Amino acid sequence: MAGAVASAMLFAFPAFAQDSRLSLADRVARLEQQAQNKDQSGTGMVNQMQQLQAQVQQLQGQIEELQHQLQTLEDKNKAQYTDLDARLGRVESAGAAATAGGNPPAPAAGKPAAAAGNAAAAGNAAAGQPAPAGGNPGAGAADPAAAQAAYDVAFKAIRAGNYVEASRQFRSFIQQYPNHALAPNALYWLGESYYATTNYPVALESFQRLLSQFPQSEKAPDALLKVGYSQLELKQTAAARATLTQVAAKYPGTKVASLAQERLQRLQLQSGN
Repeated sequence: MAGAVASAMLFAFPAFAQDSRLSLADRVARLEQQAQNKDQSGTGMVNQMQQLQAQVQQLQGQIEELQHQLQTLEDKNKAQYTDLDARLGRVESAGAAATAGGNPPAPAAGKPAAAAGNAAAAGNAAAGQPAPAGGNPGAGAADPAAAQAAYDVAFKAIRAGNYVEASRQFRSFIQQYPNHALAPNALYWLGESYYATTNYPVALESFQRLLSQFPQSEKAPDALLKVGYSQLELKQTAAARATLTQVAAKYPGTKVASLAQERLQRLQLQSGN
């Protein structure tokens, strides 16, 4: 009996060992498969990350391109506006010079010089200009040539980019000739000289003063546009929107209306509304 049991055990042991080996091999194979699956999963995640990075880089490139286009458009608009301002200024200066260059009518024959001087003084008073000192119509603040010369000096300074000197000269002109035909232009260019040096509060004050004192001036549309620009620089966004909307509505079909609408569109894009 004992021998039979021993024989059975001898025959059974190899089969048990084989089953154990097969089980271990299966387990190893299973572990290898799991590791392979993990490797594949990790590779897939890496691929996805690379794809996302590529998409982000592409979007960044598009954003940079849009920013470049926007900056180019803004620079172009500024250049066009500056050129327009310069051309208008030249026309204004030439027109005022032609007006100042006209000879006043000679006094009637037989009139004494004093009577002619009194007539000139009366004309100055009617025009809202102060009477010349000493009764001499060709001297003092009422002298058209002197006023034109003072304006030309200031305008030459701003055309040369000497904004500090231009602001000083335009202030002096406005103080000496507050009712002169070129006073609205002087106020406008005074505001421009401050705007160019980023002194936006004083620039805003100058443009608003022009609109208050000379609402019918040819410079009023440009001044109103620059009020909106100055308000934007001062972070007065709501007020700037209202001002630019007023420009577009009040002066339709003009250059200032087009510039106002472009700035409003940019504000809308920036705010995302």
